[in-house]
Amino acid sequence: MRRRAARAAHPVAESAPAATEQAVRAALAGVIDPELRRPVTELDMVPRVAVDGDRVTVGLELTIVGCPAATRIEADVRAAAASVPGVGAVDVEVGVMDRATRDALIARLRGGKPAMPFTADSLTRVIAVTSGKGGVGKSTITANLAVALAQQGLRVGLVDADVFGFSIPGLLGIPEARPTRVGEAIMPPRAHDVAVISIGMFVDARTAVSWRGPMLHRTVQQFLTDVYFGDLDVLVLDMPPGTGDVAISVGQLLPHAEVLVVTTPQRAAADVAERSAMVARQTGQTVIGVVENMAGLAQADGSVLELFGSGGGAETAARLEVPLLAQVPLSIALREGGDEGRPIVLEADDPAGAAIRALAQTVAARGRGLAGRSLPFSPR
Repeated sequence: MRRRAARAAHPVAESAPAATEQAVRAALAGVIDPELRRPVTELDMVPRVAVDGDRVTVGLELTIVGCPAATRIEADVRAAAASVPGVGAVDVEVGVMDRATRDALIARLRGGKPAMPFTADSLTRVIAVTSGKGGVGKSTITANLAVALAQQGLRVGLVDADVFGFSIPGLLGIPEARPTRVGEAIMPPRAHDVAVISIGMFVDARTAVSWRGPMLHRTVQQFLTDVYFGDLDVLVLDMPPGTGDVAISVGQLLPHAEVLVVTTPQRAAADVAERSAMVARQTGQTVIGVVENMAGLAQADGSVLELFGSGGGAETAARLEVPLLAQVPLSIALREGGDEGRPIVLEADDPAGAAIRALAQTVAARGRGLAGRSLPFSPR
């Protein structure tokens, strides 16, 4: 069933040229689907454009019934068509794709890629953020790192692989967000230009997830295969603490991933943090550095109160023979931002935010090596 939207008046100058279908379609090519991040014309969402004098009728087909972005897309389509010289009125007829069209669209978006797109040959870098134990601020670092990478203009996806302790939606301010299913594909919600998926989007916030290994493995696998992130520069994973089932599953599914180890300055925490790196290396992953969180609390007189001691991050990095990439200070604003769903990297003058932005710059500049990737030539 289709509905005819209200007529949108648009004054036409007497000297304006007559509108053409080609001109209208060219204008509509600037309308981007906020979930698929592609022009609506490229997504076959505009099967019909009719021009009758100064009146234009646009047929708009959404991917699914109840599309959460329907109102925005229709408004953008109307505005784009109305901007064409010679157009005096715009009608938008809104419908929904049939299953065959939708399936063909999803197949085209996937581009014939394998079910798991983040292979060693993919151009997407995979960065797993891990820790040896809970309570070191790993998820806070992960969420802010993803946003900071997006601030640099990178296309970023974030998987909350901490199935038991999912917290990423809350840290990013989208605790009520839900993904959209289009055919067999799952479209993740976005926050601060980061595409995000978490088990917290499928269960009640107060639900205790108590799954065994096979279920955990399947969940992580579905996040990596069924969720359509589009073309990403970086995929960040918030790993659960420790060396359990999820760490092993991610090692099997993404052996080419790069690993960041988060610890605190406390020596006891640093000793445990080293174990998560050892598991990563056993599965073939590359540990690229250590992040020391809660590095100290700045005082009004300029001194630093080392509530959790000092030296743990440097010691862990030395043992693992990798660089200490960042020391993130204790910050009340960082804690408040986590509670309120406001990433601290959005605050220009906070020391913790500045440290994580610098970490993102270091990670982005490192680039991806060729280890594990197929090269386009063979030895003679």
